[in-house]
Amino acid sequence: MTGPPPPGGTDHLHVTEYTDPLCPWAWGSEPVFRALRAALGEQASWRRVFGILFDTDDDPAPDPAAETRWYEGFVREISGHTGAPHAARLSRVAATSWPASLVAKAAEAQGGQVADWVLRRLRETMFVTGEPADTLDLALAAADGVPGLDPVRLAADAASPQVLAAVTADRRETRAPLTDALTAALADALTVTAAGPHPGAAKETPSGELRYALPTVVLTGPLGRRVVPGRRPTASYLEAALAVAPGVSVSVERPSAEALLAYHRSLTRPEWELLAPGVTPPASAVLVATGNGPLWLHPAEAAAYPAPVSAPPSPR
Repeated sequence: MTGPPPPGGTDHLHVTEYTDPLCPWAWGSEPVFRALRAALGEQASWRRVFGILFDTDDDPAPDPAAETRWYEGFVREISGHTGAPHAARLSRVAATSWPASLVAKAAEAQGGQVADWVLRRLRETMFVTGEPADTLDLALAAADGVPGLDPVRLAADAASPQVLAAVTADRRETRAPLTDALTAALADALTVTAAGPHPGAAKETPSGELRYALPTVVLTGPLGRRVVPGRRPTASYLEAALAVAPGVSVSVERPSAEALLAYHRSLTRPEWELLAPGVTPPASAVLVATGNGPLWLHPAEAAAYPAPVSAPPSPR
């Protein structure tokens, strides 16, 4: 899946990730994207586009309780494919992705690391605590205690017209790409024939629009553009990156368990297995029980976690 290089060319690799804070497939792809970021390092710029999985124009469920139990099973099935944690019990299906997306977008103004940590907290409201951040108050509360975060600024930015416009543009880009290059990319995504439970073909929304499957990654470099839709192994993204930017080198550095946990603050079993194969989580890590294995938190993250933290018996 290739397209022409962007106007003016570039000597850099650009990664565009179409995602949603409350999407189960995007959550299940976190280990791969963390590994991809580590492998590419500063050679790649990374832009997240929040596609709004749960939109405000979706019809309300006639039986919210029944819909919640159905969606809980749907997430459990996806977790069976990805190995990602899921909440032991989901309180409700998210009413909307807008608040979480606004807060995630607003956090970007405070630096990439802060934005990563905030987005991770937002994802975990759905897939660890089972209380999706589907109001602005809940989304802001989820970010509380993130290191280096200015919560007053975050709240002001998340409620600003500028951030609303940015997320509105993200939603539009995910459904109706605005340039010829991205239109070609969407055409590629429409014809996906890969095997697997989530090959990534473009989806039709309840309103009849087409949008990228979440997640979808578009990689752009000096030799063109590649689209990698759906959930794929790390090798698929690296192959696409090298195809469009052959000058990129792939890092294989393996940080210590302590350094890895300090950097990410929250790690799932699939993330440990991919980022640090054969390495045992440090004894200082705090374990959080989920419906599909534990989540390991850095002690400082556990102390600031916006939900009760309890440690189950060690699975190892």
